[in-house]
Amino acid sequence: MTAVDDDSNKTNNSIKEISRLNPNPEHISGNDDIHSTFSINNIGTDKVLTHIKSIDGENVSVTGDVDEAMEYALEAECEKVDITPREEKKLLLKIDLFLLPLVCLLYTIQYMDKISISYAAVMGLRDHYHMHGNQYSWCGSAFYLGYLIFEFPMSLALQRFPVSKFVSAVVILWGVIICLHATPSNYAGFITLRTILGILESAVTPAMVIVTGQWYKAEEQFLRTAIWFSFNGVGVIFGGAIAYGLAIRPDSYSMDAWKVLFIVIGCMTLAIGIAFVFHVPDLPVKAWFLNDREKMQAVLRIKSNQQGFGNKHFKFHQFQEAVLDINTWIFFFFSIAFQVPNGSLTNFASILLSDTFGYSDNDSILMNMIAGALTFAGCIFLCWLQKFFKHKLGIATVVVTFSLIASCMLAFPKQSPHARLAGYFLYNLCPVGMICCLSCFTSNIAGHTKKITVNALYLIGYSVGNLIGPQTFIASQAPQYRGGQIAMVVCLAVSSVLIAWVYYNYWHENKRREKLEAEGLLEMPHIENFEFADLTDKENVYFRYTL
Repeated sequence: MTAVDDDSNKTNNSIKEISRLNPNPEHISGNDDIHSTFSINNIGTDKVLTHIKSIDGENVSVTGDVDEAMEYALEAECEKVDITPREEKKLLLKIDLFLLPLVCLLYTIQYMDKISISYAAVMGLRDHYHMHGNQYSWCGSAFYLGYLIFEFPMSLALQRFPVSKFVSAVVILWGVIICLHATPSNYAGFITLRTILGILESAVTPAMVIVTGQWYKAEEQFLRTAIWFSFNGVGVIFGGAIAYGLAIRPDSYSMDAWKVLFIVIGCMTLAIGIAFVFHVPDLPVKAWFLNDREKMQAVLRIKSNQQGFGNKHFKFHQFQEAVLDINTWIFFFFSIAFQVPNGSLTNFASILLSDTFGYSDNDSILMNMIAGALTFAGCIFLCWLQKFFKHKLGIATVVVTFSLIASCMLAFPKQSPHARLAGYFLYNLCPVGMICCLSCFTSNIAGHTKKITVNALYLIGYSVGNLIGPQTFIASQAPQYRGGQIAMVVCLAVSSVLIAWVYYNYWHENKRREKLEAEGLLEMPHIENFEFADLTDKENVYFRYTL
């Protein structure tokens, strides 16, 4: 076969692929160069295939720059692949068994890395660097300063590069950085390492959001997000156990125990990073643990999400829609307010238990493990309740309000130390609020560029809140830190209002769309597999938000 014949066949295949997207050829222009611009396997075109109207009545051009899942959806249809309920249940179990454990381990280790400084603080870190004033607070804030600056670039990199390989490289690098925490000779060097660690760890949460959206249906995402996120609590337990074991034998090592802590956790991180690159596939259709039929079924399963695997090209109109969406900014300000208490306790938990509640340095490490257990078991249980109460945003609103009550118990009963300690422990159920937001980004934000933009803005707010949090615990107010505790109450009060606002907005928008559909006012030209056309939630008039 000649090269000309080969090119001709490719062109014909491209035309067939476009006809599946758009059965109305009059919408297609530029037929002379159709191979170079419209082939599903040659994504990147800005040529218009057809036009639709968004839910707000605006004209939207559908191009050949579709989701990566489109190609595999067409292949599944050509091979007439289907999936029965029994096969779907079996496939879901297989995905859970092969994918979730390592994702959970990764989230465990990243939180151990993050809070290791809290354990090191009561193991001699502050004395070693002769910290005074708010210098220790800046050890926490420096981490989130790096996180803040690099969150959006990291999100763009995750869009452009294979997720698993990129995350693996980042994890291995931050494992090295954690090990190096044992080496600085001065405070400036230590702060620098904390900042670099924040830069690298800014990739992990948006990556896990992408992975969850690629593998799970919308109704499955809340509980799966809860499972991997709740392993933060396991990180507290494991990190606390390691720190306690090192702290009670300070004379058994050739260096300070807190330095050994950083080296041990850093080596564990390196091992997880290496395992991740070999075990977790970049896409479901590349999964080593699925056969060819199961790979196609994995694509069909997520079709109901009306989203796919993602798109490697940054689309400015989706970015613009994201920044003009009121819900984006509600999420952003919720994240700031909600994370101020987290930033406080991530860095001051062990200090609060030792200085405020009177536990010894070693006992404060053990007591903090109770908080980790509550986070792990409590968050998974509360998110599992969606099976009965349906609305995850309703559950999140109740839990955030409950966390506000817990923070009041911590801050106000001066004469009741037991009530204050109970408030501290019960506060650790609050991650349900963030779990719900991350789940909303996978299920309720369609259009890959819009998704990574909203997710990045949320995590920028996350880093701002965590950066502010340690600064509310002013050294001059030790050991009670009243200002920091009152700041927690105020921020959680604001958070409870904002999460309820998002809940109302999604509920109201669903009602509006259902009414328009009932009146026959929602129309969209036939686009086969439109679920994988990389349309945003506003462009796709058939899209409904999960509550």
